[in-house]
Amino acid sequence: DWSSDVCSSDLVLAILVLVHECGHFFFAKRFGIRVDEFGLGFPPKIWGKKFGETEYTINWIPFGGFVRIFGENPDDESLHGTDAQRAMVNKPRWKQAIVLFGGILFNFLFAWILISAVYAIGVPASRDDYAEYADRITDSRIAITQVNIGSPAEKAGLKAGDAIEKLVAGSIVLEKEAVTVPVIKDTLTRAGNPVTITIKRGQEEKNIIVTPEKGLFEQNKYAIGIAMEDVGTMKLPVHLAVYEGGKFTLHMIAGVAEGLYTLIHGIVVGKPDLSSVSGPVGIAGLVGDAAKIGFTYLIMLTALISINLGVINLVPFPALDGGRLFVLLIESIRRKALRPRAINMMNTLGFVILLMIMLLVTFKDIFKYF
Repeated sequence: DWSSDVCSSDLVLAILVLVHECGHFFFAKRFGIRVDEFGLGFPPKIWGKKFGETEYTINWIPFGGFVRIFGENPDDESLHGTDAQRAMVNKPRWKQAIVLFGGILFNFLFAWILISAVYAIGVPASRDDYAEYADRITDSRIAITQVNIGSPAEKAGLKAGDAIEKLVAGSIVLEKEAVTVPVIKDTLTRAGNPVTITIKRGQEEKNIIVTPEKGLFEQNKYAIGIAMEDVGTMKLPVHLAVYEGGKFTLHMIAGVAEGLYTLIHGIVVGKPDLSSVSGPVGIAGLVGDAAKIGFTYLIMLTALISINLGVINLVPFPALDGGRLFVLLIESIRRKALRPRAINMMNTLGFVILLMIMLLVTFKDIFKYF
């Protein structure tokens, strides 16, 4: 149901934006900087209530959120007003940098918490990748970990995460007890006719007929275009869950950063690949699919989106935290502040460009969906 997917994705994005802005909010308050507004979404405003000096608002444009920190965008009041000592622009640059990095840090920490929680609750894990925890892995199964684009498997409807319960290839019948990665591979490489694969997707079990193709990976051998692993459910004690969660978080940060670099490099050289870029509409579909597969998949996807949000904000582009950090770096090198008007103009232009990109990606997602 598309409407439930949208509601789920809105909730996920709202939580992640809240976490990100809480990072800015926390460090701003910690350093005595005045916070004027904490908003979910962008204006016009739907609702607002003031607690202390900060107004908390919910706004109509549901594409993000913000914390309006006094002096983040310098003006006469923040530079020379009666409360100028509490303006961000008048704080030491190292404090400004921590406030700006705070949102990114909170996104990474939140992902770490989510991933650690999943490890403690129980997470699908490959026996090859976690050989040292083999005694903690139960409910073993052969799971599809990758489906090649345009392959017979994709055309037939197989998806990553599907567990193979049974395979029938002519007179060969592999029941669950006999289903292993080497046996399946060997059977498929010799199967020139359609095979029937019984898979389990979440709580649903279905039969999928797929015809292997020759030469897909190796000449004179058949294949359907999937990767498989022997996986099970791994449940770790809290201290190991936190340790493995931290390792996997760092691994995901590095992977997202590499992917973002590849995307930006493609844009610079005039060969952008936007096929893997998703906006709110695309995220709604991903969240819906993850929720159908299982709760742990939804939590892991939420952690991945949180890491994406953190890494993207590190990009030195105006209006992003990375752009503001880059300005601070330039000012530190020059030992002189840039003109406030120039900074504000760059941030405004950057914000407009980001909104245009978001709209473009959203239209792409809608076109792809329909």
